[in-house]
Amino acid sequence: MKEKIIQFGEGGFLRGFVDWFINIANEKADFGGKVVVVQPIEKGMCDMLTAQNCVYTHICRGSEGVDIQKIDVISRCVKPYDDFDAYMALAENPDFRFIVSNTTEAGITFDERDSFSDKPASSFPGKLTQLLFKRFELGLNGFVFLPCELIDKNGANLKKCVLKYADLWQLGDAFKNWIENENIFCNTLVDRINTGYPKGEELNLGYEDNMVNTSEYFHLWVIEGYNGLFDEIPFDKCGLNIILTDNLEMYRTRKVRILNGAHTSLVPYALLSGFDTVKSCVDDEKMHEHIRKCVFDEIIPTLDLPREELIDYAENVLTRFANPYIKHMLASIALNSVSKFKVRVLPSITEYIKRFNKMPETLIFSFAKLIDFYRTDMTNDDAEVVAFMKTASAHDILKNTSLWGEDLSYLESEISKYVNK
Repeated sequence: MKEKIIQFGEGGFLRGFVDWFINIANEKADFGGKVVVVQPIEKGMCDMLTAQNCVYTHICRGSEGVDIQKIDVISRCVKPYDDFDAYMALAENPDFRFIVSNTTEAGITFDERDSFSDKPASSFPGKLTQLLFKRFELGLNGFVFLPCELIDKNGANLKKCVLKYADLWQLGDAFKNWIENENIFCNTLVDRINTGYPKGEELNLGYEDNMVNTSEYFHLWVIEGYNGLFDEIPFDKCGLNIILTDNLEMYRTRKVRILNGAHTSLVPYALLSGFDTVKSCVDDEKMHEHIRKCVFDEIIPTLDLPREELIDYAENVLTRFANPYIKHMLASIALNSVSKFKVRVLPSITEYIKRFNKMPETLIFSFAKLIDFYRTDMTNDDAEVVAFMKTASAHDILKNTSLWGEDLSYLESEISKYVNK
């Protein structure tokens, strides 16, 4: 198999997401591609991966069952901090077509302290620009970028950083034109919970594997890409939940409103009621009914994708919440709940009122429980937000435009029905 993909990152997410996909594409659709992993930071797990010939076990598990696969798509690892020349030599291989990455949300950043002569540049986009300039000088084709970082418009932002380095390092207009015209930076949306190495568990695989990776069954990769993408990498022939679209925003909104919105509309109420994990709520009849009312009765009617598609996604979300292998603590989701509520739940409330000219009762109840929650000592948020929310009246909270971006006084009469006096 030819090396076709350069992958920045060797962590559990990419190994349980992109590499898992490529493994299936090789088996089911004759993609015939190998991945070269670049360790984007100085200290990482590439030595451990190399020690077992870059082969590892991935286990999908949930209420659906357990599926064990041996993943052998990685051909080798390259460590730019140890061997910069080996890293730059990747530019010479004309078979490389795709570049994938997951360098955390902070990875796609521009650092003006980076120098072109650094071996390597400290930032991920800086390292990438070094590689791309060599590729350009060799007169070879550009790449298709499929970044997996959890930021909005990840592809567009990566491209912006590369062009800023081209200016900073005075690499010339011809190089910038090559970036613009010979490379494709796709925005993507990724969704899969990877739970990494199962510490403290007896797996009984029958062999030693220090790089075992685990995840839920559910996976979703939405790619805002070009029409011929699946001709080059045949994900559509593999039965995978990978969507090629010209409008990513609909899917991002779906995820934020349904998956994240379900979390945020549940957590304050659940913590006030003595629950500790998402699964414990799904297993409880009263809490389960609360989630379903929020999602199916009040959030889904405000979204514009086909209803069947939204219902299928929402049912998948509840299955994921019930996964017995994932202990998702409510306290960790509760971090910065006010700003999360503003982004994840408030748009559903305002859109519901606009469309149906009535209040979404369950989401309004959730808003009241958010106010009650901030009057306890369980919150974890900005100190000023906590101090204000703890003592302010519901009226003052709702009219505070710095919290919500608008005056929400018109919700007061409904919310006051549920706020503890």
